[in-house]
Amino acid sequence: MAELEVEIVAADHFVWSGAAKMVKARTADGEVGILPGHSPMLAILHAGEIAIEPVSGSRITGSVDGGFFSVDSDRVVIVADNAKIGEPAAGTR
Repeated sequence: MAELEVEIVAADHFVWSGAAKMVKARTADGEVGILPGHSPMLAILHAGEIAIEPVSGSRITGSVDGGFFSVDSDRVVIVADNAKIGEPAAGTR
Protein backbone atom coordinates (compact mmCIF):
# COMPACT_ATOMS: atom_id res chain seq x y z
CA MET A 1 0.00 0.00 0.00
CA ALA A 2 1.31 3.45 -0.92
CA GLU A 3 1.70 5.95 1.87
CA LEU A 4 2.68 9.54 2.49
CA GLU A 5 5.71 10.65 4.46
CA VAL A 6 4.49 13.60 6.55
CA GLU A 7 6.49 16.17 8.48
CA ILE A 8 5.08 19.10 10.45
CA VAL A 9 7.36 21.78 11.86
CA ALA A 10 6.64 25.10 13.54
CA ALA A 11 8.89 28.14 13.42
CA ASP A 12 10.60 27.19 16.68
CA HIS A 13 9.99 23.46 17.21
CA PHE A 14 9.38 20.06 15.62
CA VAL A 15 5.72 18.98 15.82
CA TRP A 16 5.13 15.56 14.21
CA SER A 17 6.32 13.17 11.51
CA GLY A 18 5.24 9.76 10.31
CA ALA A 19 3.56 7.68 7.63
CA ALA A 20 0.01 8.55 6.65
CA LYS A 21 -2.77 7.52 4.28
CA MET A 22 -4.19 11.06 3.98
CA VAL A 23 -3.55 14.66 5.06
CA LYS A 24 -6.13 17.48 5.05
CA ALA A 25 -5.48 21.18 5.56
CA ARG A 26 -6.85 24.59 4.61
CA THR A 27 -4.87 26.58 2.05
CA ALA A 28 -5.38 29.93 0.35
CA ASP A 29 -7.21 28.03 -2.45
CA GLY A 30 -9.49 26.13 -0.06
CA GLU A 31 -9.36 22.83 1.80
CA VAL A 32 -7.11 20.17 0.26
CA GLY A 33 -6.97 16.45 0.88
CA ILE A 34 -3.73 14.73 -0.09
CA LEU A 35 -3.54 11.01 -0.89
CA PRO A 36 -0.52 8.98 -2.09
CA GLY A 37 0.26 9.75 -5.74
CA HIS A 38 -0.90 13.39 -5.51
CA SER A 39 0.74 15.76 -7.99
CA PRO A 40 3.38 18.16 -6.62
CA MET A 41 2.08 21.39 -5.14
CA LEU A 42 3.14 24.32 -2.99
CA ALA A 43 0.45 26.33 -1.21
CA ILE A 44 0.04 29.02 1.42
CA LEU A 45 -1.42 27.43 4.55
CA HIS A 46 -4.27 29.28 6.27
CA ALA A 47 -4.92 29.19 9.99
CA GLY A 48 -7.18 26.31 10.95
CA GLU A 49 -7.38 22.61 11.58
CA ILE A 50 -5.19 19.94 10.01
CA ALA A 51 -6.10 16.26 9.97
CA ILE A 52 -3.87 13.24 9.42
CA GLU A 53 -4.97 9.63 8.86
CA PRO A 54 -1.87 7.71 9.95
CA VAL A 55 -1.06 4.30 8.49
CA SER A 56 -1.63 2.82 11.94
CA GLY A 57 -3.54 4.32 14.84
CA SER A 58 -6.38 6.80 15.07
CA ARG A 59 -6.90 10.07 13.27
CA ILE A 60 -4.66 12.91 14.41
CA THR A 61 -5.94 16.49 14.44
CA GLY A 62 -4.24 19.72 15.25
CA SER A 63 -4.13 23.40 14.49
CA VAL A 64 -1.84 25.73 12.60
CA ASP A 65 -1.56 29.51 12.49
CA GLY A 66 -0.55 29.71 8.83
CA GLY A 67 2.57 28.89 6.85
CA PHE A 68 3.35 26.70 3.82
CA PHE A 69 2.11 23.31 2.60
CA SER A 70 4.27 21.31 0.19
CA VAL A 71 3.66 18.00 -1.61
CA ASP A 72 6.26 16.22 -3.74
CA SER A 73 6.87 12.50 -4.41
CA ASP A 74 4.48 11.33 -1.65
CA ARG A 75 6.17 13.64 0.87
CA VAL A 76 4.04 16.26 2.63
CA VAL A 77 5.80 19.03 4.52
CA ILE A 78 3.88 21.56 6.59
CA VAL A 79 5.91 24.52 7.81
CA ALA A 80 3.74 26.59 10.11
CA ASP A 81 4.22 29.78 12.09
CA ASN A 82 2.80 27.84 15.04
CA ALA A 83 1.37 24.31 15.12
CA LYS A 84 -0.08 22.04 17.78
CA ILE A 85 -1.19 18.43 17.53
CA GLY A 86 -4.25 17.31 19.45
CA GLU A 87 -5.76 20.80 19.72
CA PRO A 88 -8.34 21.84 17.10
CA ALA A 89 -8.30 25.44 15.96
CA ALA A 90 -10.67 27.83 17.73
CA GLY A 91 -14.16 27.69 16.27
CA THR A 92 -13.73 24.25 14.64
CA ARG A 93 -15.18 22.07 17.41
